[in-house]
Amino acid sequence: MTEQTTFQPKPRSFPTITLEMQPGGCISTIERPKTVRQLLDRLGYLEETALVIRDGTLLTPDLAIQPNDSIIVREVTSRG
Repeated sequence: MTEQTTFQPKPRSFPTITLEMQPGGCISTIERPKTVRQLLDRLGYLEETALVIRDGTLLTPDLAIQPNDSIIVREVTSRG
């Protein structure tokens, strides 16, 4: 008699990024969006209402986000 094995798929692991929201300083780890535009959409920001920063450099909406990136999203406010 042969032993029957049941196939158990591995849990799928998605690449993540570290995200810091400013102001407020909330830091979290989230599933990596592919682009800055996708990140802003996921967070509910329009492109004109937040700055996205990686390693001190501002990122444009078309740029790719890499796995394990540390990203700062800084809300833009206007005071008149």
